[in-house]
Amino acid sequence: MSFADIVAELKSIMPKLRGRLLANQSLAELTWFRVGGPAQALFIPEDEADLSYFLSQLSAEVPVIVVGLGSNLIVRDGGVPGVTIRLGRGFNEVALDGLRIRAGTAVPDVKVARAAQQAGVGGLAFLCGIPGGVGGALRMNGGAYGRETKDVLVDARAVDRHGGVHVLNNADMHYAYRHCGAPDDYIFTQAVFAGECGDPAAIAAEMERITKSRGDTQPVKSRTGGSTFKNPPGQKAWQLIDAAGCRGLRVGDAQVSPMHCNFLINLGNASSADIETLGETVRSRVKDNSGVELEWEIKRIGVAKT
Repeated sequence: MSFADIVAELKSIMPKLRGRLLANQSLAELTWFRVGGPAQALFIPEDEADLSYFLSQLSAEVPVIVVGLGSNLIVRDGGVPGVTIRLGRGFNEVALDGLRIRAGTAVPDVKVARAAQQAGVGGLAFLCGIPGGVGGALRMNGGAYGRETKDVLVDARAVDRHGGVHVLNNADMHYAYRHCGAPDDYIFTQAVFAGECGDPAAIAAEMERITKSRGDTQPVKSRTGGSTFKNPPGQKAWQLIDAAGCRGLRVGDAQVSPMHCNFLINLGNASSADIETLGETVRSRVKDNSGVELEWEIKRIGVAKT
Protein backbone atom coordinates (compact mmCIF):
# COMPACT_ATOMS: atom_id res chain seq x y z
CA MET A 1 0.00 0.00 0.00
CA SER A 2 1.14 3.56 -0.68
CA PHE A 3 -0.25 6.98 0.17
CA ALA A 4 -0.61 10.08 -1.96
CA ASP A 5 2.75 11.88 -2.12
CA ILE A 6 2.54 15.06 -0.04
CA VAL A 7 6.28 15.63 0.20
CA ALA A 8 6.68 17.85 -2.87
CA GLU A 9 3.94 20.16 -1.64
CA LEU A 10 5.43 20.34 1.84
CA LYS A 11 8.89 21.14 0.50
CA SER A 12 7.47 23.92 -1.67
CA ILE A 13 6.06 25.75 1.36
CA MET A 14 9.16 25.14 3.49
CA PRO A 15 12.11 26.50 1.48
CA LYS A 16 14.34 26.77 4.56
CA LEU A 17 13.91 23.13 5.58
CA ARG A 18 17.23 21.38 6.22
CA GLY A 19 16.16 17.92 7.39
CA ARG A 20 15.20 14.90 5.28
CA LEU A 21 11.59 14.59 4.12
CA LEU A 22 10.75 11.26 2.46
CA ALA A 23 7.56 10.00 0.82
CA ASN A 24 6.04 6.57 1.53
CA GLN A 25 9.01 5.50 3.61
CA SER A 26 8.88 2.04 5.18
CA LEU A 27 8.74 2.13 8.98
CA ALA A 28 9.16 -1.61 9.58
CA GLU A 29 12.94 -1.40 9.91
CA LEU A 30 12.56 1.38 12.50
CA THR A 31 10.67 -0.90 14.91
CA TRP A 32 12.01 -3.72 17.05
CA PHE A 33 9.19 -5.98 15.82
CA ARG A 34 10.35 -5.30 12.22
CA VAL A 35 6.76 -5.03 10.98
CA GLY A 36 4.42 -2.33 9.71
CA GLY A 37 3.50 -0.21 6.73
CA PRO A 38 4.96 3.05 5.39
CA ALA A 39 4.81 6.63 6.60
CA GLN A 40 3.00 8.88 4.16
CA ALA A 41 5.78 11.37 4.88
CA LEU A 42 8.77 10.73 7.14
CA PHE A 43 10.58 13.80 8.45
CA ILE A 44 14.01 13.56 10.06
CA PRO A 45 14.85 17.07 11.31
CA GLU A 46 18.40 18.36 11.38
CA ASP A 47 18.07 19.88 14.86
CA GLU A 48 15.57 21.52 17.20
CA ALA A 49 15.39 24.73 15.16
CA ASP A 50 14.66 22.74 12.00
CA LEU A 51 11.91 20.81 13.79
CA SER A 52 10.42 24.07 15.08
CA TYR A 53 10.47 25.59 11.59
CA PHE A 54 8.82 22.53 10.04
CA LEU A 55 5.99 22.46 12.57
CA SER A 56 5.44 26.21 12.33
CA GLN A 57 4.87 25.86 8.57
CA LEU A 58 2.85 22.63 8.62
CA SER A 59 -0.92 22.87 8.24
CA ALA A 60 -2.78 22.02 11.44
CA GLU A 61 -4.89 19.63 9.36
CA VAL A 62 -1.94 17.29 8.70
CA PRO A 63 -1.66 14.65 11.43
CA VAL A 64 1.72 14.34 13.13
CA ILE A 65 3.10 11.40 15.07
CA VAL A 66 6.54 10.86 16.57
CA VAL A 67 8.49 7.61 16.72
CA GLY A 68 11.64 7.05 18.73
CA LEU A 69 13.90 3.99 18.65
CA GLY A 70 10.88 1.78 17.95
CA SER A 71 11.18 -0.49 20.97
CA ASN A 72 7.67 -0.06 22.42
CA LEU A 73 5.90 0.36 19.10
CA ILE A 74 3.55 -1.44 16.73
CA VAL A 75 3.15 0.22 13.32
CA ARG A 76 -0.01 -1.16 11.75
CA ASP A 77 0.26 -2.82 8.33
CA GLY A 78 -1.60 -0.08 6.46
CA GLY A 79 0.97 2.52 7.43
CA VAL A 80 0.77 5.95 9.03
CA PRO A 81 -1.08 8.81 7.29
CA GLY A 82 0.24 12.37 7.59
CA VAL A 83 3.73 13.10 8.85
CA THR A 84 5.81 10.75 10.98
CA ILE A 85 8.71 12.49 12.72
CA ARG A 86 11.82 10.65 13.83
CA LEU A 87 14.62 12.47 15.62
CA GLY A 88 18.09 11.44 14.48
CA ARG A 89 21.69 12.63 14.59
CA GLY A 90 20.83 16.18 15.61
CA PHE A 91 19.39 14.87 18.85
CA ASN A 92 21.99 12.32 19.97
CA GLU A 93 24.46 14.32 22.04
CA VAL A 94 25.29 13.56 25.67
CA ALA A 95 27.02 16.16 27.84
CA LEU A 96 28.01 16.09 31.51
CA ASP A 97 27.98 18.98 33.95
CA GLY A 98 28.96 17.82 37.41
CA LEU A 99 26.28 15.38 38.57
CA ARG A 100 23.91 16.35 35.77
CA ILE A 101 23.66 14.83 32.31
CA ARG A 102 22.08 16.55 29.33
CA ALA A 103 20.95 14.16 26.61
CA GLY A 104 19.17 14.51 23.30
CA THR A 105 16.00 12.49 22.98
CA ALA A 106 17.38 10.23 20.24
CA VAL A 107 20.04 8.95 22.67
CA PRO A 108 19.50 5.32 23.78
CA ASP A 109 18.81 5.10 27.51
CA VAL A 110 21.70 2.68 27.93
CA LYS A 111 24.10 5.29 26.50
CA VAL A 112 23.05 7.75 29.22
CA ALA A 113 23.65 5.06 31.85
CA ARG A 114 27.12 4.34 30.45
CA ALA A 115 28.07 8.03 30.34
CA ALA A 116 26.99 8.42 33.96
CA GLN A 117 28.92 5.31 35.01
CA GLN A 118 32.13 6.48 33.36
CA ALA A 119 31.81 9.86 35.10
CA GLY A 120 31.10 8.32 38.50
CA VAL A 121 27.51 9.60 38.54
CA GLY A 122 25.24 7.21 40.42
CA GLY A 123 21.48 6.81 40.40
CA LEU A 124 21.09 6.39 36.64
CA ALA A 125 22.15 2.77 36.20
CA PHE A 126 18.51 1.66 35.91
CA LEU A 127 18.36 3.36 32.51
CA CYS A 128 20.39 0.49 31.04
CA GLY A 129 17.38 -1.73 31.74
CA ILE A 130 15.00 0.34 29.59
CA PRO A 131 15.01 -0.75 25.93
CA GLY A 132 14.56 2.50 24.08
CA GLY A 133 15.61 6.12 23.89
CA VAL A 134 15.40 9.20 26.08
CA GLY A 135 12.36 10.53 24.22
CA GLY A 136 10.35 7.41 24.92
CA ALA A 137 11.44 7.39 28.57
CA LEU A 138 10.21 10.97 28.93
CA ARG A 139 6.88 10.32 27.22
CA MET A 140 6.12 7.10 29.10
CA ASN A 141 7.89 7.76 32.42
CA GLY A 142 9.99 4.73 31.53
CA GLY A 143 11.34 2.72 34.42
CA ALA A 144 13.08 -0.48 35.41
CA TYR A 145 14.44 -2.18 38.50
CA GLY A 146 12.69 0.03 41.04
CA ARG A 147 13.29 3.45 39.52
CA GLU A 148 11.48 5.64 37.01
CA THR A 149 12.32 8.62 34.82
CA LYS A 150 10.46 10.92 37.24
CA ASP A 151 13.01 10.04 39.95
CA VAL A 152 15.94 11.57 38.05
CA LEU A 153 14.55 14.14 35.60
CA VAL A 154 15.41 17.81 36.18
CA ASP A 155 13.79 19.29 33.08
CA ALA A 156 12.99 18.60 29.44
CA ARG A 157 12.81 20.70 26.28
CA ALA A 158 9.94 20.25 23.84
CA VAL A 159 8.57 21.72 20.62
CA ASP A 160 4.81 22.09 20.32
CA ARG A 161 2.61 21.52 17.25
CA HIS A 162 2.97 25.16 16.22
CA GLY A 163 6.78 25.23 16.53
CA GLY A 164 6.97 26.88 19.95
CA VAL A 165 9.78 25.75 22.24
CA HIS A 166 9.10 24.97 25.90
CA VAL A 167 11.14 23.95 28.94
CA LEU A 168 9.27 21.75 31.41
CA ASN A 169 10.50 20.98 34.91
CA ASN A 170 9.80 17.66 36.60
CA ALA A 171 6.48 18.84 38.08
CA ASP A 172 5.31 20.12 34.69
CA MET A 173 5.47 16.54 33.36
CA HIS A 174 2.70 15.39 35.75
CA TYR A 175 4.19 11.93 35.94
CA ALA A 176 2.40 8.79 37.09
CA TYR A 177 3.09 5.10 36.47
CA ARG A 178 3.96 4.75 32.76
CA HIS A 179 2.23 8.06 32.14
CA CYS A 180 3.28 11.61 31.29
CA GLY A 181 0.78 14.45 31.59
CA ALA A 182 2.63 16.89 29.34
CA PRO A 183 0.59 17.92 26.27
CA ASP A 184 0.33 15.09 23.73
CA ASP A 185 1.54 17.28 20.87
CA TYR A 186 4.83 18.19 22.58
CA ILE A 187 7.85 16.63 20.89
CA PHE A 188 10.65 16.26 23.42
CA THR A 189 14.09 17.23 22.14
CA GLN A 190 16.37 17.16 25.17
CA ALA A 191 16.44 16.18 28.84
CA VAL A 192 18.56 16.93 31.90
CA PHE A 193 18.97 14.17 34.47
CA ALA A 194 20.43 14.52 37.96
CA GLY A 195 22.51 11.81 39.59
CA GLU A 196 24.59 11.53 42.74
CA CYS A 197 28.21 10.86 43.59
CA GLY A 198 29.05 7.24 42.91
CA ASP A 199 31.90 4.82 42.39
CA PRO A 200 32.39 3.91 38.72
CA ALA A 201 33.23 0.29 39.56
CA ALA A 202 30.16 -0.12 41.78
CA ILE A 203 27.92 1.48 39.15
CA ALA A 204 29.37 -0.80 36.47
CA ALA A 205 28.63 -3.83 38.65
CA GLU A 206 25.04 -2.65 39.14
CA MET A 207 24.60 -2.21 35.38
CA GLU A 208 26.02 -5.67 34.79
CA ARG A 209 23.51 -7.14 37.25
CA ILE A 210 20.64 -5.39 35.50
CA THR A 211 21.82 -6.50 32.06
CA LYS A 212 22.24 -10.11 33.24
CA SER A 213 18.83 -10.10 34.89
CA ARG A 214 17.20 -8.86 31.69
CA GLY A 215 19.01 -11.49 29.63
CA ASP A 216 18.01 -14.26 32.05
CA THR A 217 14.33 -13.33 32.29
CA GLN A 218 13.37 -11.48 29.09
CA PRO A 219 13.54 -12.44 25.38
CA VAL A 220 16.01 -9.65 24.64
CA LYS A 221 17.42 -11.38 21.55
CA SER A 222 14.00 -11.80 19.92
CA ARG A 223 12.02 -9.36 17.79
CA THR A 224 9.90 -7.95 20.58
CA GLY A 225 8.32 -4.72 21.70
CA GLY A 226 9.38 -4.98 25.30
CA SER A 227 6.81 -4.99 28.08
CA THR A 228 3.39 -5.28 26.38
CA PHE A 229 0.91 -4.40 29.12
CA LYS A 230 1.08 -2.12 32.13
CA ASN A 231 1.08 -3.80 35.53
CA PRO A 232 -2.35 -3.29 37.13
CA PRO A 233 -2.20 -1.76 40.65
CA GLY A 234 -0.81 -4.35 43.06
CA GLN A 235 -0.50 -7.05 40.40
CA LYS A 236 1.92 -8.30 37.77
CA ALA A 237 0.70 -8.45 34.19
CA TRP A 238 2.81 -11.51 33.39
CA GLN A 239 1.27 -13.50 36.26
CA LEU A 240 -2.26 -12.68 35.09
CA ILE A 241 -1.34 -13.68 31.53
CA ASP A 242 0.25 -16.93 32.71
CA ALA A 243 -2.76 -17.75 34.90
CA ALA A 244 -5.03 -17.25 31.88
CA GLY A 245 -3.11 -19.96 30.01
CA CYS A 246 -1.51 -17.65 27.47
CA ARG A 247 2.17 -18.58 27.83
CA GLY A 248 3.39 -19.58 24.35
CA LEU A 249 0.05 -18.67 22.69
CA ARG A 250 0.38 -17.94 18.96
CA VAL A 251 -1.41 -16.05 16.23
CA GLY A 252 0.43 -16.72 12.99
CA ASP A 253 4.09 -15.98 13.67
CA ALA A 254 3.31 -13.80 16.69
CA GLN A 255 3.79 -15.50 20.04
CA VAL A 256 3.47 -14.78 23.75
CA SER A 257 7.04 -15.34 24.89
CA PRO A 258 7.44 -18.65 26.76
CA MET A 259 10.25 -16.93 28.71
CA HIS A 260 8.26 -13.90 29.89
CA CYS A 261 4.49 -13.75 29.39
CA ASN A 262 4.33 -9.96 29.17
CA PHE A 263 6.44 -9.96 26.02
CA LEU A 264 5.10 -10.62 22.53
CA ILE A 265 7.61 -11.78 19.94
CA ASN A 266 7.77 -11.98 16.16
CA LEU A 267 9.01 -15.46 15.28
CA GLY A 268 9.91 -14.29 11.79
CA ASN A 269 6.96 -13.58 9.52
CA ALA A 270 4.33 -12.05 11.78
CA SER A 271 2.30 -9.10 10.55
CA SER A 272 1.38 -6.16 12.75
CA ALA A 273 -2.19 -7.50 12.65
CA ASP A 274 -0.97 -10.86 14.02
CA ILE A 275 0.82 -9.15 16.90
CA GLU A 276 -2.04 -6.81 17.77
CA THR A 277 -4.62 -9.62 17.47
CA LEU A 278 -2.52 -11.76 19.79
CA GLY A 279 -2.35 -8.91 22.30
CA GLU A 280 -6.11 -8.41 22.20
CA THR A 281 -6.64 -12.17 22.58
CA VAL A 282 -4.44 -12.10 25.69
CA ARG A 283 -6.41 -9.14 27.08
CA SER A 284 -9.70 -10.98 26.48
CA ARG A 285 -8.52 -14.19 28.14
CA VAL A 286 -7.12 -12.35 31.15
CA LYS A 287 -10.40 -10.43 31.54
CA ASP A 288 -12.38 -13.69 31.38
CA ASN A 289 -10.06 -15.45 33.83
CA SER A 290 -9.40 -12.76 36.45
CA GLY A 291 -11.74 -9.87 35.69
CA VAL A 292 -8.73 -7.59 35.17
CA GLU A 293 -8.61 -5.46 32.02
CA LEU A 294 -5.00 -5.13 30.95
CA GLU A 295 -3.93 -1.80 29.48
CA TRP A 296 -1.53 -1.68 26.54
CA GLU A 297 1.92 -0.29 27.34
CA ILE A 298 3.10 -0.67 23.75
CA LYS A 299 2.09 2.24 21.54
CA ARG A 300 0.11 1.31 18.41
CA ILE A 301 0.00 3.73 15.48
CA GLY A 302 -1.29 3.85 11.93
CA VAL A 303 -4.13 2.16 10.10
CA ALA A 304 -4.97 -1.48 9.41
CA LYS A 305 -4.28 -2.89 5.97
CA THR A 306 -7.38 -2.98 3.77
